[in-house]
Amino acid sequence: MSTTSQHVWVFVEQRNGKAADVSFELLTKGRKLADSMRGTLGAIVMGDGVRGLAVETFRYGVDQAFVADHPGLRQYRTLPYSRLVCELVQRHAPRIVLFGATIVGRDLAPRVASATRSGLTADCTDLKISDVQYLGKNYPNLLLQIRPAFGGNIIATIITPETQTQMATVREGVMEMHTAADPRPAKLEEVPYIPSEIDDLVTIVEQHHEERKVNLKSAPIIVAGGYGLATRENFRLIHELAHAIGGEVAGSRAAVDAGFIPAERQVGQTGVTVRPKLYIAVGISGAIQHRAGMQESKKIIAINTDPDAPIFNVSHYGIVGDATDVIPKFIEAYRNKLK
Repeated sequence: MSTTSQHVWVFVEQRNGKAADVSFELLTKGRKLADSMRGTLGAIVMGDGVRGLAVETFRYGVDQAFVADHPGLRQYRTLPYSRLVCELVQRHAPRIVLFGATIVGRDLAPRVASATRSGLTADCTDLKISDVQYLGKNYPNLLLQIRPAFGGNIIATIITPETQTQMATVREGVMEMHTAADPRPAKLEEVPYIPSEIDDLVTIVEQHHEERKVNLKSAPIIVAGGYGLATRENFRLIHELAHAIGGEVAGSRAAVDAGFIPAERQVGQTGVTVRPKLYIAVGISGAIQHRAGMQESKKIIAINTDPDAPIFNVSHYGIVGDATDVIPKFIEAYRNKLK
């Protein structure tokens, strides 16, 4: 095995040649991490007919792409994918490898980490590079893996100082996605795929995929309600306000548990992470689990009867009052302005 490099790698998850958004988000973050270490950014792209996707990754600051292009890799399968990634990690010894915290990433990353004896932190919400002193030793350019812990009640910073390669799965939507100002020329390294007998121990007989009906991530305006609205009838005010201002409806975990709103519209640690231009939080106390999913919004308006509610600590504008009084006035004022 080669000596440890300063490479940052991102596993690019794709379906039918289209990359998952989280992969481009991680490439954007990976470029910043690589620059912090004066290292390079690599992309791992696997599938059938994915060379075009590999070239596309260079728009996000990639220095080199490792491409395994073969009909046998058309659909994700644990055994061949993990074998190829393990071989790459063992050959090149990257310093950091990032995966999306998706169904695929959560399946692939632990297998690669276990086989290569690498450190792995799951479900991160932030990543940083820092020099760390730990147990009397200095560790330069260590990856700080930041994630909620103990049920989301604290934010933990995790390090894996004794491992050659540091790995992390990262939640979708928590990193911004930007193309590079000065993209590098495409440099592809072909990764040969030689089928093995064990690859077919698990075969895909049939696959069904249902597209998301709700896409909170791309909504510029979100109106979210919490358990503080008390009843399903009161929660209808959230729908009325969202309809009036052209926003999407969302809710907190407590609102989902109470049956006010379906789970696909949940924002927070166990839901979706969003960063809209405007986020209106109504009847949401602002527990750290919820704030983790919306605190990067450009503008936050909070409406709550409790003046000490934690949501006011992250809001740009706060209104202390009953939502059943405040929201109708909101809607009336907005409609009058349009006249």
